[in-house]
Amino acid sequence: MSFLAQSALDLAPIGSANAQRGWRATLHLQFERRAGVSVLAERRHSGPLVVQRPFYPEEDVCHVYVVHPPGGVVAGDELAVNAKVHLGAHALVTTPAAGKFYRSEGLTAKLSQYFTVEGGIFEWLPQENIFYPQAAAELTTLVRLNATARFFGWEVNCFGLPACNQAFHAGALRQSLELQVDANLILCEHQFFDWECIAARWGMAGNFAAGTLLAYPARPQVLDAARGAAQEDVTLSCSLVDGAMICRAVAPRADRLRWAFVAIWSAVRPLMMRRNAVLPRVWAT
Repeated sequence: MSFLAQSALDLAPIGSANAQRGWRATLHLQFERRAGVSVLAERRHSGPLVVQRPFYPEEDVCHVYVVHPPGGVVAGDELAVNAKVHLGAHALVTTPAAGKFYRSEGLTAKLSQYFTVEGGIFEWLPQENIFYPQAAAELTTLVRLNATARFFGWEVNCFGLPACNQAFHAGALRQSLELQVDANLILCEHQFFDWECIAARWGMAGNFAAGTLLAYPARPQVLDAARGAAQEDVTLSCSLVDGAMICRAVAPRADRLRWAFVAIWSAVRPLMMRRNAVLPRVWAT
């Protein structure tokens, strides 16, 4: 089943039953290379999930910002993002602000992300997700590549509102992540975060932010560059698994962790893609 077909139900009109459950929104993006430039060849959306116009700070690389106009995800919301990058295209997708998952009294908020890269380059660099106390959420990410594709992406999660002294004492996040290359399963993991995991030494050891970074294909030089870019206030571990680099990190603050991942991206992008890092303009606003 294709990613587009997998989310076909999400394109159903929002009726009264769905309205009681929350927003249902989908976004479909396809990138192609035309006349030497990567373009957003197709974009379709249903519900409150859209993209702004493409930006070209690197001339031929297509930068796109995914926008969720409501500004936050509430219990019962179901959001899905599908992106496909065709042969020769290079897309960088990010978000203009942190994602916010608000508290729940029973229903679960769901975000599904399906990425397919066929011989192109895809960079998925979202800002952090903030899970408010008592939030109940599910985050699913599937990345499918062929052997000639290149992928760099991350997910950064912040639990509670540490700056406001609001800990994540109640609530939970279920997170699933899969990476496939030519139908070979490279990584498949399911994580569960609650206060016990956050506070325990075997979990996050009291840190409020956790993140995972993936890069494919990766060589030992890429691994060395990533380790060399580590930040002092971030606990980081990087390893190579079947040609993919997997980095995991925890930190007291989500912004510190995200900028640690940005430092890794800046260090390894020239090695993986023969391009220096060009930060998306929206990060400076």
